[in-house]
Amino acid sequence: MIQSRDNPKIKLYARLRDKKQARAEDGLFVLEGARIISDALKEGVGLKSAFYTASAAEKYPEAVGSLISALGERAEEISEEVSQKLCGTSAPQGIYAIAPRLDKTPPLDKIVDGGKYLILNSLQDPGNVGTIIRAADAVGISGLYLCGSCDIYNPKLVRSTMGSLFRMPLTDRLSFVEVIGIFRASGVPVYASVVDKNADSLRDFVFPKSCAAVIGNEGNGLSEEDAALCDGRITIKMSGTIESLNAAAAAAIFLWELCK
Repeated sequence: MIQSRDNPKIKLYARLRDKKQARAEDGLFVLEGARIISDALKEGVGLKSAFYTASAAEKYPEAVGSLISALGERAEEISEEVSQKLCGTSAPQGIYAIAPRLDKTPPLDKIVDGGKYLILNSLQDPGNVGTIIRAADAVGISGLYLCGSCDIYNPKLVRSTMGSLFRMPLTDRLSFVEVIGIFRASGVPVYASVVDKNADSLRDFVFPKSCAAVIGNEGNGLSEEDAALCDGRITIKMSGTIESLNAAAAAAIFLWELCK
């Protein structure tokens, strides 16, 4: 059992949890919780190491058993005190893992005939982005592009995807201009989500067979410059005194309309 909070493996986990630069340099990220770690194993993510408490082994025997079966000696028991150093949630389950960064760069030919895509431009809230990834997975969208957005390996983002991060075709390595260029070269139109009463109403708009929609920054939306690069402007017209929606809520509505 690992009982020291200064154990090198424990310090590595804490560093990966807290620092984006460490995740990028080491090519690793962390997972916490029975469900997300079980999903990672089911999706074939090659976990590097894992930690669990005795109470977790009693409460989640199947999840801990799967870890031990998959990792052998690389799945190690830790004390409750060490678990308190690792946990990043208010109600920790006592199960943790370190995983290699995923190969999440789809080839350009992923833009297929009939494909529906979502582009996130400069979204910075990990919870929003994780929720959007989960919604995109739920509706079966063809691919997701994150441009200038938050780290997809942020622990809060990973948790909020509820396992969809392992399944969703996505890339975060291209700029918005590069992504627009890819869609133009493929002849696939891109539509900007905007707050503009003069834009086409999402309620009445009929999306073409192949297309993409863009969701902008939580606070500022899409810049006029970026919106101008798109083939059309669409807005969610609202009732009463509501002026705008949370980015994740707006994305979910767009995803439903794109894929219905």
